[in-house]
Amino acid sequence: MSGSTTQQIKKVRILVVGCGNMGASHAAAYHELDGFEIVGLVSTGNSKAVLNQALMASAPGPQASSGTASGAGYPLFEDYTQALTATRPDAVCISTYPDTHESFAIAAFDQGCHVFIEKPLADTVEGATRVAQAAARAGKKLMVGYILRHHPSWQRFIEMSRELGTPLVMRMNLNQQSQGRMWTVHRNLMKSLSPIVDCGVHYIDVMCQMTRSRPTQVSAIGARLTEEIPAGNYNYGQLQIRFENGSVGWYEAGWGPMISETAFFVKDVIGPKGSLSIVAKQAGASGKSDSIEAHTKTESLRYHRADLDEKDNFRTPDTWINLEDEPGHQELCNREQIFFLKAIHEDLDLTDATADAIASLRIAFACDASVRTGQIVLLDK
Repeated sequence: MSGSTTQQIKKVRILVVGCGNMGASHAAAYHELDGFEIVGLVSTGNSKAVLNQALMASAPGPQASSGTASGAGYPLFEDYTQALTATRPDAVCISTYPDTHESFAIAAFDQGCHVFIEKPLADTVEGATRVAQAAARAGKKLMVGYILRHHPSWQRFIEMSRELGTPLVMRMNLNQQSQGRMWTVHRNLMKSLSPIVDCGVHYIDVMCQMTRSRPTQVSAIGARLTEEIPAGNYNYGQLQIRFENGSVGWYEAGWGPMISETAFFVKDVIGPKGSLSIVAKQAGASGKSDSIEAHTKTESLRYHRADLDEKDNFRTPDTWINLEDEPGHQELCNREQIFFLKAIHEDLDLTDATADAIASLRIAFACDASVRTGQIVLLDK
């Protein structure tokens, strides 16, 4: 959003909490977009200083600001509560580990802020519901970072999947052979959530959009492949979902240095009328499994039609759809924040999107329960 229109609208003063992978990307969007003004960066470690330096090396944004730890750039804070009190922001961006999401979001709403929060909304379904209730009480916007909802190629993938008939068979995975910094991130994430919950909510949400049908039951398996995570947790999981209309879907996620990169990137849908697949040759190449930039890539769609002629041969060759509007990871984050800004200024109703976020989290936790109990879990109507 740029030009005279945004200049006439008061900028949204935003506090960025969590300066790692996603926090840094969202901060870069706020730094670049006309409609936002960053009032502070918050993290318990050195990531805020590193991010601040990176932002100051780019334009636009402030050249200097008082009260910073670095002497230039944005104000830096160790403590979230202190930062919230000191900056009095209009909005808060929360990209911390999931076990802080509920308390941080509710504190922001209690101070009258809008909230953009990375998925998952909370580390329990009950906590996610409490966050949604706090947003409603405050009359403020709550936007959950389901980045694929803002990806034009994924929107097309979902739309075209509905041309395949019913029921659908959906096959998806995102296994990450992580090392170094990413393995540290994954180990920290697994202190509160498993891979099939943290990553799975994205693809469960996609399956629900594709089928537009109620999920009825889930089953899942998991394995603990390392002693570097807490006992009772697992770093590999695979879930299966049945839907009321007969559709079925599976999703697989594993994190760690032992994870295979063979077929780690599968996004495939099959229906009575044919199949549709994301074919991302570059993003699915060796060495890309723990690349955040590669995770949202689509590159092209392969559309296969099941129609047969009188000799039972295919009537139509497969169609390859090369996707022209293929935003990178940073551009996707920019699009998310443009929508967040629009929601604030135009008072968009985000209730349904929040309900979908809670629903996908509820399904993911049911899958987690299935791993831990070894039982099929029936979902309430």
